[in-house]
Amino acid sequence: MGVVSNQRDQAETPASERAHYSGPSSSGGGAMRAVLLLIMVAAIAVVVIWGISSRHKANAQLSQETQELAVPAVSTIHPKPGAPQQEIVLPGDMQPFTDAPIFARTSGYLKKWYVDIGASVKAGQVLAEIDSPEVDQQLQAARADLATAQANLSLAEITSTRYKDLLKTDSVAQQDVDNANGNYEARRTTVESAQANVKRLQDMQSFEKVYAPFDGVITARNTDIGQLIDSGSGGTSHELFHIAAVNPLRVYINVPQLNSPLIRPGLRADLILAEFPGRRFEGTVARSSGAIDNTTRTLLTEVDVDNSSRLLKPGSYVEVHLKLPSPVNTFTLPVSTLIFKASGLQVAIVKNGKTLALVPVIPGRDFGTDIEIIAGLKGDESVVMNPSDSLTEGTVVRLADTSAPAQRKP
Repeated sequence: MGVVSNQRDQAETPASERAHYSGPSSSGGGAMRAVLLLIMVAAIAVVVIWGISSRHKANAQLSQETQELAVPAVSTIHPKPGAPQQEIVLPGDMQPFTDAPIFARTSGYLKKWYVDIGASVKAGQVLAEIDSPEVDQQLQAARADLATAQANLSLAEITSTRYKDLLKTDSVAQQDVDNANGNYEARRTTVESAQANVKRLQDMQSFEKVYAPFDGVITARNTDIGQLIDSGSGGTSHELFHIAAVNPLRVYINVPQLNSPLIRPGLRADLILAEFPGRRFEGTVARSSGAIDNTTRTLLTEVDVDNSSRLLKPGSYVEVHLKLPSPVNTFTLPVSTLIFKASGLQVAIVKNGKTLALVPVIPGRDFGTDIEIIAGLKGDESVVMNPSDSLTEGTVVRLADTSAPAQRKP
């Protein structure tokens, strides 16, 4: 009964009261949906704003990278200071200090020779003997003529003395005395002439022995026993021996005109020969010709080298290393830094780390991969490596990063 009464009461309740009762539950669900909607809109806005911002940053970075890539990147190097001394290598011709052919001074037949090629001789040593009978006979005849002249002189002297004594007593005329004195003077002159002729023939006879004129080595013997010898060095005559003084030796070199002002007596030179690998012989610049050859544009220079050990041979080819003091401050650059222009040789340098400048330079010696610069640089410049032809004066550049990348650890 109680249940039926409750159901009836609910059925009799007005509809407006039921609606008023369910209102609070519907309002709470709408507020929740509004909050969720706002959160979603805010999230979408954040995502959109972040996307736009990141894209703007990416565009700005891309633009910056594009501008940086538009500026050419260059690698630079600093000039290396040149050595205070420069060494030049020149071919040399080794010659004896004294060299002479030996000819005969008298004619005849070779009687005997005492030295052969390679023999060391001293000054005044007999090299050979010549048999010259004609000279011996002429000397013998000259001595006889001298004896006759001396006898005539003695008689003329006695006659002159007698006439002078007779003149004191007026036994002879003055004319006779003068004739006697004149005959005496003539006889005396004849004796002197005969003595000179004998001396000449004695000298000719002494030439039968051939002597060494100085200490040296016999480098040639061009005669033999029994050979007919003609005197002198002209006509059909030929040299008997050839002698060379081999200590010290002379080395002749031709110094280029560019280096000629640096050549001074006393300058050290090192000599290298192929037959003595790894060994250097020390020489000294003795003298130069003092004039540039018109044909080769070189200065003939003599270098003296000690040869007391007799290891060096005249006529040898030798490399002469000369260490010359550098007259100016020089620098060395790789050949790849050079720019060849119609106006001359140039290098590109970077000023203030960003601006390019073209500097004319004057080259010196060429070392292959490197070249010497003798003018145009101070030494503190940043010189561009491998410059392109498009680089011009005032071009803005950037320095390339030449640092090595870090290695990853395993």
